Amino acid sequence: MTECQRWTMGRESRRPVGETIRKAEYEVVPIEDWSTARGFVAAHHYARTASPTSHSFGLHRHSELVGVALFGPPASMNAHRAVWPTLEIKQAVTLGRLVLLDEVPGNGESWFISRCLEILASRGIVGVESCADPQPRVRADGSRVFRGHLGIIYQATNGCFKGKTNPATLRLLPDGTVLNNRAQGKLARGERGGELAIEELVRWGARRPTDGEDVLAWLRLWREKLTRSMRHEGCLRYLWCLDQSRRSEILGYGPRRPYPKGAAPN
Repeated sequence: MTECQRWTMGRESRRPVGETIRKAEYEVVPIEDWSTARGFVAAHHYARTASPTSHSFGLHRHSELVGVALFGPPASMNAHRAVWPTLEIKQAVTLGRLVLLDEVPGNGESWFISRCLEILASRGIVGVESCADPQPRVRADGSRVFRGHLGIIYQATNGCFKGKTNPATLRLLPDGTVLNNRAQGKLARGERGGELAIEELVRWGARRPTDGEDVLAWLRLWREKLTRSMRHEGCLRYLWCLDQSRRSEILGYGPRRPYPKGAAPN
């Protein structure tokens, strides 16, 4: 792998991995206004959305925002316990989005992540998880929107590789983005947050459900009409322990596997 991933206006690009940033020109600052972080992701990352976030950081060059990193809670308590069996839920976070613009030099990712981990440690965070998605995405017309990656940047920051997440079947919208699985489940159960699945499908031409309509039947109908099925074999899971005195406890369970290598997915 000789390139680093970048995003600008929904378009993926790459920078040479050997480039070095001028550290004096950059600053990592917590983002207090969630709308700023969300707006940056919506403008530049192909997925346009981000999962719930509790810690947002911005990479600034001469006061201009050129990157964001969003860390948030796990999807559920069961998901937390599966990865962090000895940590309280507030002691661990997941890196949900890492988005840097084309202009940021190659090693900007590792420098940015390292600064974020330092701040998270000062806030009492012990465990950090991030998952690299190796499977490409294509639009309905066959054009590629995302080529996939192996998490080389996580290897460069000494992430502990723990293998793959569970396989899953995804439903892809026409632009290659994934119909939100969590929102689909909430919609089916009548829970708050299911509206996201409705809005995603309506955006692509679904009729909005009427009052009293069976939303599960509505979801099945429009999901079949507007999405494609894709079998995903699992993302590559990396973990960091930010408390060196607990490293063996936190990362010692299960095997530590060799880093995945090879050419970038095509």
